[in-house]
Amino acid sequence: MKPTTTPPPATDEPTLTFWGAAGGVTGSMHLLEAGNHRLLLDCGLHQGRREEARQRNGHFPFHPHQIDAVVVSHAHIDHCGNLPTLIRQGFDGPIYCTPPTRDLLRVMLADSAKIQEEDAAHINIARNYAEPWVQPLYTVVDVEKVFARLVAVPYGRDTDATRAIRFRFIEAGHVLGSAMVHLIVETADRDRTVTFSGDMGRRGLPILKPTGAIPPADLLVCESTYGNRTHRSFAETVEKLYAAIRDTADRGGKVLIPAFSLGRTQLIIHVLQQGLRAGALPKVPIYVDSPLAAEVAEVYRGHPNSLSGEIAQALREGHGLLGGDGVHYVRDFEESTRLASRHGPSVIIAASGMCDAGRIQQHLKQLVDDPRCTIILVSYQAQGTTGRRLLEPKPTVRFQGRDWNKWIDVIHLDGFSGHADKTDFVAYLEPLAGRVGKVRLIHGEREQADALGETLRGLGFEDVSVPAPGDRVVIG
Repeated sequence: MKPTTTPPPATDEPTLTFWGAAGGVTGSMHLLEAGNHRLLLDCGLHQGRREEARQRNGHFPFHPHQIDAVVVSHAHIDHCGNLPTLIRQGFDGPIYCTPPTRDLLRVMLADSAKIQEEDAAHINIARNYAEPWVQPLYTVVDVEKVFARLVAVPYGRDTDATRAIRFRFIEAGHVLGSAMVHLIVETADRDRTVTFSGDMGRRGLPILKPTGAIPPADLLVCESTYGNRTHRSFAETVEKLYAAIRDTADRGGKVLIPAFSLGRTQLIIHVLQQGLRAGALPKVPIYVDSPLAAEVAEVYRGHPNSLSGEIAQALREGHGLLGGDGVHYVRDFEESTRLASRHGPSVIIAASGMCDAGRIQQHLKQLVDDPRCTIILVSYQAQGTTGRRLLEPKPTVRFQGRDWNKWIDVIHLDGFSGHADKTDFVAYLEPLAGRVGKVRLIHGEREQADALGETLRGLGFEDVSVPAPGDRVVIG
């Protein structure tokens, strides 16, 4: 990966260089350098066009063996998914994360390795095994080496990452185990401070503890995913979900809900269980067709101290969390293939969230031309994905190499996002006006980041900008 701009001359001052999720929302990776100390904030997979992604993920813009330590904000693959490649290319230091993130990494990285291996196999088959064979970015064996380097650090504990850099995790409220990172860099004249937001959650969502207070710092590195957008009301979105399920059940149809296995699936299960208990939903079976989501749910149950007080109390009282109470997990593939043809109404939740892969495609093939059925899209649908094509006002939709009659009812509910929106950013950041030196906005498309920058300048932040990959900023 080459920088798009010329970095400033070498300096004795501590610096942060933005190598991923700069001007975009994928591949989070930022390099902190202080003297001969080097610490990496996140090591995420770049997700995009296949060949471009393989090139960017396979080549680091620094020497991995020179990195002293990695601090991971949370377990989404765009923040942690390239750790096995980093180790494969020479990194041998500690990887710091919260205890829930440590347990989620075991699940998420194993699944990612499986996808990497299957993807390489499919490419080789398509090329009739022509040499040179395409190798997976990494394998399950590489992932095992990551586990040996994980160091779990509780929220709020000051920890030395190197002799010159210490850090502390603060609750980010985005997914289980997600954290903001506050870093203190020791230099000859004074300590310099950095706050890295990771991905911040919305206010008022259930399941997780709320986002903590953002510490002031010389440099604030803040996500901007929805910097110019206000999400729909969560309560209104839940009621629309319930209404769509009731209408579909009355027609005798099935409801498909494509959802990502970490974060969105758990939120959807929770609101469906609430609806069943309150009588707001008919008692139809709910299937979570995802072995990965089943494993993620076990991790959630294993960390009650990271859940909201209400959810933790429900666990202590023996109520089902993300399972039971009408919710059934499906691991077996043969059982999965039979779900869409089962008699009577049901709700089927399956990955992927944009309908481009995974078990959701099998169900969509069987139900896309059934006018009794409904597909409810609960995530952002990127341009070029099957989910985005489903939203287009056309009588057919193309996926798996052919056009299908689109008679299924398509509903998009965009109020389930786990990311902070514009109003959340203002609430979180306004108290820091005048208490932060520099602000750099990352993890957002340019339009969103620029808009949040204007908002922050209006709140009194003076030095705000949006870095490009390879840009470097002096800390302090």
